[in-house]
Amino acid sequence: MAGDREEVAGMRIVCIQHVSFEDAGLIVPWAAASEHRFEVVRLYEGQGLPSVSDVDWAVVMGGPMSVHDEAQFPWLKTEKDWIERVIGQDRVVLGICLGAQMIAQVLGARVFPNACKEIGWFPVFKTQDAAQIRPLKMLPTVMTPFHWHGETFDIPAGAVHAFSSQACPNQAFVYDERVVALQFHMEMTPQGVRRLVENCPGDLQARPFVQAADAMTNNARAFESTHMTMHTLLDEMERTTRKKVLGGGWQVIGYSPPTLGMRHH
Repeated sequence: MAGDREEVAGMRIVCIQHVSFEDAGLIVPWAAASEHRFEVVRLYEGQGLPSVSDVDWAVVMGGPMSVHDEAQFPWLKTEKDWIERVIGQDRVVLGICLGAQMIAQVLGARVFPNACKEIGWFPVFKTQDAAQIRPLKMLPTVMTPFHWHGETFDIPAGAVHAFSSQACPNQAFVYDERVVALQFHMEMTPQGVRRLVENCPGDLQARPFVQAADAMTNNARAFESTHMTMHTLLDEMERTTRKKVLGGGWQVIGYSPPTLGMRHH
């Protein structure tokens, strides 16, 4: 609806980037076309995080590190504390790969090595519970996004298990209908896949769920289909939320949020 569109236009979206070669991909032109302000915080360059009160959406990207690597990357703890405040103050959050794992940990769930690495284009299957909730109603029951991960997560308490795959049962979850965590990538562009191949060649050892580099980069149909689905997800997240006139927070239309189950400090 046009009225709903006007209420959410001009949001400030802050994207957290962990390495130079994993950017927001397709999300950048979507935000521009939707007239949202899109800003990137490059933690690997020492850039600081903005005040939570100044953020409408947070997008937390992937990276080769683990959520457990705080000794090597001290900014991970600062980032987790910031994500916890963002969720606690009713903002919209989209986490992708490492970003999804960080959200899971912040919400009190376990993050651990998956049974195998999953790298390439593999199908995921929507759960029955996810088919009933925003913003996933409009997403396909089966789709084939891009994967590049070796760890996974338990589904946090109060969250809805959204997608699974043959190699990884817990592929995605939604919390409070405004926090979406995706183990897989739908934002990935051909250039993004090539950068991963160039920067993480050690991950590409021949295994059942690891595709060859050529198969990953030369798949125009997969990119096109996944990008269409990503646009649908972003549009649905946008429609599901609106700026709250009083209090400066976020109001989810037609939804009563669960009790927050954050991690213990």
